[in-house]
Parts: sequence; C-alpha cells; structure tokens
Amino acid sequence: MASSNFICSHQLYSSCNVKTHFSSFKKASFSIPSSYKLQNPSSFERGFRFSRTHLVRATASDSKTGRKQVEVVYDLDEKFNKLADEVDMNSGMSRLTLFSPCKINVFLRITGKREDGYHDLASLFHVISLGDKIKFSLSPSKSTDRLSTNVPGVPLDDKNLIIKALNLFRRKTGTDNYFWIHLDKKVPTGAGLGGGSSNAATALWAANQFSGCVATEKELQEWSSEIGSDIPFFFSHGAAYCTGRGEIVEDILKPLPLDVPLVLIKPQEACSTAEVYKRLTLDRTSKVDPLTLLEKVSRNGISQDVCINDLEPPAFEVLPSLKRLKQRLAAAGRGQYDAVFMSGSGSTIVGVGSPDPPQFVYDDDEYKDVFLSEASFITRAENQWYTEISMDASSLPMEFSQSVE
Repeated sequence: MASSNFICSHQLYSSCNVKTHFSSFKKASFSIPSSYKLQNPSSFERGFRFSRTHLVRATASDSKTGRKQVEVVYDLDEKFNKLADEVDMNSGMSRLTLFSPCKINVFLRITGKREDGYHDLASLFHVISLGDKIKFSLSPSKSTDRLSTNVPGVPLDDKNLIIKALNLFRRKTGTDNYFWIHLDKKVPTGAGLGGGSSNAATALWAANQFSGCVATEKELQEWSSEIGSDIPFFFSHGAAYCTGRGEIVEDILKPLPLDVPLVLIKPQEACSTAEVYKRLTLDRTSKVDPLTLLEKVSRNGISQDVCINDLEPPAFEVLPSLKRLKQRLAAAGRGQYDAVFMSGSGSTIVGVGSPDPPQFVYDDDEYKDVFLSEASFITRAENQWYTEISMDASSLPMEFSQSVE
C-alpha cells in the first residue's frame, strides 16, 4: 500500500460555489469591480489565494421608500483564504496529478497460440521516460466519470481504458468515488508503447489513493488483467519479464542502466494490433529461448542480437514503410546505436545508445510528420508511482506528428 507521505505530498483543492455565500441577500444589489476575474484554480498557491484585495458591496433597500436599510462589505480574499484553511485542516485528498509513462519491449517472443485465441508471449518490458500526465479530481457526481483530453480521436466514454479501470476499481472495492479526469496525452496511439495500458494502471493507482489504499498493489495488478494484458506490467517496479498473455509479471532485480539514451521514431500511420496478429505465423518466429535472451541482456546489456521481436515480420507486411524506416535507421546509425528494433506490435522504431535521430529523418519529406522523442529507462520506488524526469530545454521531446500535440 502507498505510504501516507506519498498521499500527503499532493496539494488539496476544493470547489467553491460563490453564490451560496450570498443566499441571504436575494433582494440585494451587488457591485463587483470590472477588473475582478477568477483565476484558474491551478494557479493558486493553496486552494484559493488572491494577489490583491477584492471587495463585494451588498446593499439592501426598502422597495417602497427607497431608503437604504443595510450595507455589507464582503471581502472575497478573506473568505477564500479562510476556506483554504478549512480545506487544509479538514478535507481529504480531492485532486491528484500523476505521470503515466509508456514502455518498450526490449525483446518480444511469441511462443504459441492458446485455446482462447490469444498468443503466449515472453518479453522483457521496461518503462521509459516518455509519458502522459493525468489529472484526477473528485466529482460531486455519484454516477458518472467525466474524461477530457488534449488530442482528438481519443474515446472519452467507457471504451477508454481509464474509464474501464475506474469502473473495475469500484466494482472490486465497493467504493463510490467518481472523477473528473484530464488526460494530457504525449504518448502516440497505435505505437506499440502501451500508452493506454499505462493510463489504465495509473487510474487504478489514483482511485486507490483517493480511497485510502483499500487495495494492495498485488490486488490492483491482478484485477487489471481483466481489462488488458499489458496493464499488470505497470505495477512492476519498471522492468519485468512477462509471460502468458503478458499478465504474468516477474520483476527483474537488476533493471537496465537508467543512463542509456533512446530515440523513438513513429510514423503517422499506426499498426493495428489485431491485424498484426492476424498475419503472424508461428513458423516464421524466432526459435531462440527467451530465457537465454533475458540472461544475455542481464549480463551484457542491450545488443542487436537480443532485440528480437517476432511481431516485426507481420507488422512490416501491414506497414511496409516501417520496415524501410528500421533498415534506414540501422544503416545510418552504425556505430551510433547499439540496437534498432520495433516495440510491441508497432509502429514505433527504437534506437538504443543515442538520443539523436539520423539526419535523414529531418531531411526527407517522407518523415516530416513523424513523432520523434528521446527517452531513457526509468523505474519506480516501492509504494510510489512513477515520476517524470525533468529535462532541460535541449533534451525535450520533439514532436512532429499532427495527431499528438
């Protein structure tokens, strides 16, 4: 379970309906300075704070004689500051912002097809520093979550894994918290980076924090497999050997070095996971024992010979330009990259060993709309969620895809 220090490290916010404070002045006239404007709550230092004094004058008059009966001066600063003090002293968590990182598959072996139609896999998953931010706020509603996002095309209903995760948590725990959620999307969709799965895991973690950690991390991990095969991985410490459909997760005691730079290149076109698996034939997969690959990575680090992805051949059939991108990246980056490979079912190509893409990515019109970002491996501490790595201006992700802003 998460520690109280983790919970209490987040600011508390409370909504405030100003009109309720004037309910006794129904016949009053109010004079509000024209310059007065509520600031965005996110700019408040603590709950509600104002940098200058704003007064509201309320005057009640006798409608027959027109004589003034009483005049009240209402100090918004003082009232809101008192409310903030009450929130600090009496309220529980009401708002939480979490980092939702994505992952790459250092190697991905498909070892068989199951009777339920899924495939068995064996893969080394690792969390990386590219990720979304998700803001959760408690909603007064007891029936509906509300999701917004900064990019078009992302479902906002129960087709979204965030909403599915919150519904799952309520069903498993009997809690009745509903949320306003804003998803600040940085991870491209259809990329093989597990962005949606990470969002779902982050939502489960957040719901558990708001509920006082009624569930253990192990329970969250087990429950999450009901809505997605990749979601349980994110409840590891950031590096894990995953088998089954991906839901059997074994933490790697010695993660990959966190200072190894990566570059991610994703064309605008996405790879349909269903279409990639439809074209997969087991006789074209590698015959290397995945445990041998894991041992090599653990002993020697990442090299091209261990970065095997059995989904590359069918993905390259679905999107031939992806094969050409990988070949060009490998050829141009000889001596620059330790390995070049596709993550998941595509369409992201990963270069390991340098954060810089080759020059052709900038020069060729074919790649003018690609998503491009540098990254590194990250992990998380026990009983804490993943945190975003601060990056200086020279190493901020560069994004050229029109679908991700």
